[in-house]
Amino acid sequence: MRYAIDVAPLGELADPTAIVRLARAAEAAGWDGLSTWDVLGAAMQAPAADPFVALAGVAAATERLQLILSVVALPRRRPQLVAQATATLDRLSGGRVVLGVGAGGDPEDFSLFGEDADRAVRIAKLDEGLGLVDAFLRGESVEHHGDHYQLSGAAACPTPIQDPRLPIWLGGMRPGALRRAAAWDGWIGIAVSDDGSSINLEPDAFARMVERVRAERAILGRSDSPFDVALFAYSAPGDRDTVRAYGDAGATWWLESLSPMRGSLDELLAIVEAGPPG
Repeated sequence: MRYAIDVAPLGELADPTAIVRLARAAEAAGWDGLSTWDVLGAAMQAPAADPFVALAGVAAATERLQLILSVVALPRRRPQLVAQATATLDRLSGGRVVLGVGAGGDPEDFSLFGEDADRAVRIAKLDEGLGLVDAFLRGESVEHHGDHYQLSGAAACPTPIQDPRLPIWLGGMRPGALRRAAAWDGWIGIAVSDDGSSINLEPDAFARMVERVRAERAILGRSDSPFDVALFAYSAPGDRDTVRAYGDAGATWWLESLSPMRGSLDELLAIVEAGPPG
């Protein structure tokens, strides 16, 4: 299993320089990656940093950390701009980007800005937009006439360093999200409470979800293709047995939850400097 810090870019952590400080500490302490959210903070009434800009700062300040977008709320972003920003970031970082996408977990980030927050609409836009992002990241020119997007022979971005494109992971916990993730390169599950300060998904329940994704991949004939299982998680100091249990259940990435609700920046830096929990 590999280990990343997952930074909720809210409140004190909305300052991108704070995220860069955490990234430098993570690389020095032996962590494998840094992930951050795509959120506007409307539901929490808190300022939030843009994930692409924040990760560009991390890319410039580090040499080996994997940069994980977890997850981009694709239905409120234009697919061509997501592809352009992601491919640019991949080139800037020397090929270290993972693109996580989802339908958007905070309806207020849609409704308060005049966008449709209906879940069915968000999922339809996710499915349609994801195919476009995939094509753009492969350097293809896209002709597409769908329910939500119209493109006429459009190409949108530089080619990423990773070939044929960078990994795409899908976030979500519902059965439909698991089926959707099975068709791509990874699944991001959630095992933490809303404030990121405790575990609320047991390893056995997580293992059953992993098996469901694997079964879907078998149906698609993709069992032999590389596939990551990332988990938003929380570790108590010294509790390696719990971390190991999730690895045994199928996690390949542990995303250690760091949010302002868990502590101040100095307290979070101390967690990071202690090193990965496994």
